Amino acid sequence: MPAGRRRLRDPAGGRLPRPERHDHLERSPPRVASAAVAHSERLIRRNLAAFERHAAPNGGALRRAAVAVTVLDCDGAPRLLIAKRVARGLNPGQWALPGGKLDPGEEPVAAALRELHEEAGLDVPPDRVAGLLDDLVTDSGFSITPVVVLAPAGAQPVRNPAEVASLHPVPLANLLADHVPRWARHPDGRPLLQMPLRHDMVIHAPTGAILLQFREVALRGRSLRIADMAQPDWTRT
Repeated sequence: MPAGRRRLRDPAGGRLPRPERHDHLERSPPRVASAAVAHSERLIRRNLAAFERHAAPNGGALRRAAVAVTVLDCDGAPRLLIAKRVARGLNPGQWALPGGKLDPGEEPVAAALRELHEEAGLDVPPDRVAGLLDDLVTDSGFSITPVVVLAPAGAQPVRNPAEVASLHPVPLANLLADHVPRWARHPDGRPLLQMPLRHDMVIHAPTGAILLQFREVALRGRSLRIADMAQPDWTRT
């Protein structure tokens, strides 16, 4: 998760270069979304338009961050973009959503789209933002704004190796599976959320909590709040 993560910089003090894009992809004509993806996009937009989100108060000691909950069109099927962090720095090796800290004066939507480009090489215009989920305050003192992004048809993510070990487009159907979510027990006795999206991918809060709210609110049109969900100790590193 991006909470607590600092953007890597080169020795000269500047930001590391953004991922290179492939020229042949830039020249390709725009694609039209498949029927399944178009249906998912309409559903997500409609459900988020009806959702009254909870925003964390500005000011105080909270540090602001934003993540991109990104839906991709992969061979005609809607998928959710999950990143695995590199095995160094903060949140090493953890499952995450593209995102990071807001720059001074930056709004959450702009920050989420910027981070999506920097980490996954996707240029997404603001009109492809479907809406926002609840701000989530983490144990490490971040307020994370989840921004739901509908990537244009034909968008192909390219990881930034400085920050992302791998990118994984996960079918939305996995998020809706009967065995998701599941619950363990935190050492303090609270229920501990687990989102098993693949046999080798189990995502905990805070990222898992955001995914659960996305599932219930954006995909199912239900109301769910995630403010009190327990965060495993190791996610604070």
